[in-house]
Amino acid sequence: MTEQITKAMQKFPFNKKNRMAGVLATAIALTSLPCLAWSWNPFQSDDADAKEKAVVAEFDWQLPTPPADENLLPFYVSKTTHQAFAIDMKSLSVDADAVIRFTIVGTSAAGAKNISYEGIRCNSFEKRIYALGHADGTWARARDSEWQTIAVKGANLQHAELAQNYFCSNGQITGKAEQILQTMRYHKNGLTQP
Repeated sequence: MTEQITKAMQKFPFNKKNRMAGVLATAIALTSLPCLAWSWNPFQSDDADAKEKAVVAEFDWQLPTPPADENLLPFYVSKTTHQAFAIDMKSLSVDADAVIRFTIVGTSAAGAKNISYEGIRCNSFEKRIYALGHADGTWARARDSEWQTIAVKGANLQHAELAQNYFCSNGQITGKAEQILQTMRYHKNGLTQP
């Protein structure tokens, strides 16, 4: 590589008459070099590897068994909520990636059930739906499963209720799974419900 450049420069010494020819010869020699594959990207931050590992870790979880009625723990959402909500106590986990994962069951007044496996991150006040449950006990991975900010107004306030009153406090997880369940049982017994 350097030999090609040196030979090109020797043929056209840099002086006033042929300075342009020397520059042209150097450019030709450089463009004939084989392309090098670089693993380092100057525009990529050092955190990119950590973010990539975090994405991989985010998918490093198992879908739980389908919820059984005896494992459902109801929780109050609001007077305007048209569904009754419960979480599957057996599915609740507080994981090393600071995500609380759980199965939630919403039941309409007519008895139709919506089952989903979800996650909540306290530090960013976000929720994510991982999978949807079917009546036959199988799961289907949710499409467009991305982290979204938890709504505190309007419809679908079940996530805000879980995050604000049971799972999180000042951006931190309130405790281990059993501690969270104990708090939910305490509230279920009518101590804070209207």
